[in-house]
Amino acid sequence: MDDLLQEFIAETRETLEALSGEIVLWEAQPADRARLDAIFRFVHTVKGSCGFLDLPRLGKLAHSAEDVLAAVRDGHRTPDTALVNAVLAIVDRIGELTEAIAAGIPLDDTTEDLLIAALAEDAAPVKPATPAPVEGQTTTGTPQSRVANRSVRLGVELLDRMMAGMSEMVLARNELARRLRDAAPDPRVEGALERLSLTVAEMRDTITRTRMQRIEALFSAIPRMVRDTATPLGKQVALAIEGSDVELDREMIELLRDPLVHIIRNSVDHGIEMPNERRAAGKKENGRLVVSARQSGNRILIEIADDGRGIDVDRVVAKAVRSGLHTEADVSRMDDVQRLELIYCPGLSSRDTVSATSGRGVGMDVVRANIEQIGGRIALRNMPGRGLVITLQVPLTLTIIPTIIVAVGAQRFALPRQSVEEIVSLNGGAVRIDPLGDSRVATVRGQRLPLVALGDLLDIPTEDPRVLVIMATREGNFAMAIDAVLDTEELVVKPAAPAVMASGLYAGQTLPDSGLPLLLLDSGGIAAVAGLRFAPTMGDTADEAQVAEETGVTALLFDDLDGARRAIALGVVDRVETAPAAMIRTTGGRRHLTVEGGVIPLIAVAEPAGGEGVAVLRLTDGFAEIGYAIAEPHEIVTLPIAIAPARDRPGIVGVAVIDGEQIEVIDPHALFAGEAPVSSERPLCLLRCDGSGWMETFLRPVLEASGYRCAPWSPGGPATPGTVTLAMDDGPPDVAADTVLTLRRQVAATPGSDSIYRYDRTALIAALEARMNRFGGSKRNAA
Repeated sequence: MDDLLQEFIAETRETLEALSGEIVLWEAQPADRARLDAIFRFVHTVKGSCGFLDLPRLGKLAHSAEDVLAAVRDGHRTPDTALVNAVLAIVDRIGELTEAIAAGIPLDDTTEDLLIAALAEDAAPVKPATPAPVEGQTTTGTPQSRVANRSVRLGVELLDRMMAGMSEMVLARNELARRLRDAAPDPRVEGALERLSLTVAEMRDTITRTRMQRIEALFSAIPRMVRDTATPLGKQVALAIEGSDVELDREMIELLRDPLVHIIRNSVDHGIEMPNERRAAGKKENGRLVVSARQSGNRILIEIADDGRGIDVDRVVAKAVRSGLHTEADVSRMDDVQRLELIYCPGLSSRDTVSATSGRGVGMDVVRANIEQIGGRIALRNMPGRGLVITLQVPLTLTIIPTIIVAVGAQRFALPRQSVEEIVSLNGGAVRIDPLGDSRVATVRGQRLPLVALGDLLDIPTEDPRVLVIMATREGNFAMAIDAVLDTEELVVKPAAPAVMASGLYAGQTLPDSGLPLLLLDSGGIAAVAGLRFAPTMGDTADEAQVAEETGVTALLFDDLDGARRAIALGVVDRVETAPAAMIRTTGGRRHLTVEGGVIPLIAVAEPAGGEGVAVLRLTDGFAEIGYAIAEPHEIVTLPIAIAPARDRPGIVGVAVIDGEQIEVIDPHALFAGEAPVSSERPLCLLRCDGSGWMETFLRPVLEASGYRCAPWSPGGPATPGTVTLAMDDGPPDVAADTVLTLRRQVAATPGSDSIYRYDRTALIAALEARMNRFGGSKRNAA
């Protein structure tokens, strides 16, 4: 508010100086409509500003003068000498009050009612009473000395030239410092350079601030905008504004004004439901809209979050197909993010009818184009039924920031120092890199971080990286592998070409003292392009609890040794490694894996395939460790909330649907409790059919319902370990007796026979289970 008040004082002073002669000329030429309009605009502006700044005395004077001037403009009054004198007295009093506000001096208000009364059409000339003098005030009521005007209005072009000159000065300072480092040390020159550096730093900060303005200037119009949009719609919206003290480039504020207006109107109109709909959904009748701003590294983040219905993606997709913007085949190949981003299609609106605020299909495409034009990005976080969060990421243009120069192959890049949490060498023992499916994970002093190799991401030929940079983003941290750290410099950042900024990897370009242009990397953009996924964070504690409750567990998807695809919680996976086959032995009644001079239990649902090595998940609960042999790791996924519980499946907690496929989820508690999961391959029963069709019609459904596979027995077929053949007792004796289960047609058994009556289902299943256990093929046998 202090900044706005100072701006009001400066504008009022400037206008008063230009207006003093206009009023006198208007008296000489009452028909001069241009001068009348200029005077009217002045008092009207003063009246509006006084209402916002809570200056009732100024507002009362300006309102009275505005009414009289409006009557003159409408032809209801003639500007005679008495009226002009009265208006001049009002304008003079406005000037006196403005100077008193600037000086912080109280001013008596006994004459102001008389000045307002003199504006009446039938008023007699009134001589203002002379108030008693007060400290700091003359007998005429005017402050003894006008407070010096300490503000100057400058054009943006001049500020740009000042910033360009400052950037050249910084580069020259950097070049001088580099040359002095290469030359013989001279204390006198180094002292002068240090003084120059301090002066340049102070000038840099001062000139940078000349272009900066608090974002409050952008947010101040939002309350009225929300009210004017919500009231005609019959909605009630509670608005919260955060981060108004964040500073942003003045020109950037103007460029953000239109996109912000459209987004907020959309949130109120499209997002927040009607009160009756909110009650039916279990929400408060009053919608909630939060507009916040904060600085994150080298970017300004503006968030607009509402607790409305969110975006109905299916409706948007259907509208895009119906409008001919995309075909059914196109949208069927889109992932969730691409389907959500259909909202940016030109001409697409989620509304079927046109209203005063929406339905014309002109909006989000223009918003994104305007944001990207200034080197920014727009991101959506859709929560159907719970709201939508729109994040505008705007770069700090023409700003000098500290950077770290790094090397990747033959290329050089700059990193904003604010985004760098730590730099560690891969030569030390504090860092371990493990493969995890198609990606890699870096463990730094016990903290696991996703690893991004910058050379691979940018397709730059490079040797094995030797340095890890721990980069910070708003969502979380990640490790970035580079070749070397070269230097630190303070550089001027400017927007790069639109094609470069559209890649999402860069925050701008800069020119170091070497004279070779550098691109400034954006940590958040690198994480997004690399496909890193962090757990979403919410500002409200209750929302955090709700999100944590409704978000599934992150898990590792892998192919098991029996060919089934399974998943296990990523939190228990310490690493994925390849163990030599010679390190796996069956000792003490179970498999063990030799690791680092010791042994750990090894779980395998099937016999590991022969070869040089076996992929093993090293699982830990923080105290104990076990191994789990697998065929191949795939990727990291997020398990859905709904998991169907498993029955009669030791070691399996349930079944989840991931990308349309049913995936068994390993139960880590059962693993550490000693219950190993079993193979999903059901035991095989071979049916020695006699041509009557009884086994196919009567026996096969019973066996399959009990969890066994059935296949016809064939002479000379390959012998499969763990299979049992079922045959009738009057059939030919051409099956090995130790693998056959004999069924008889009569109820009573002959003496010495171990056959089973073919309709004794309980005895049949029990005998089959016992025979399978004997050969290690039971569906309940732990591997």
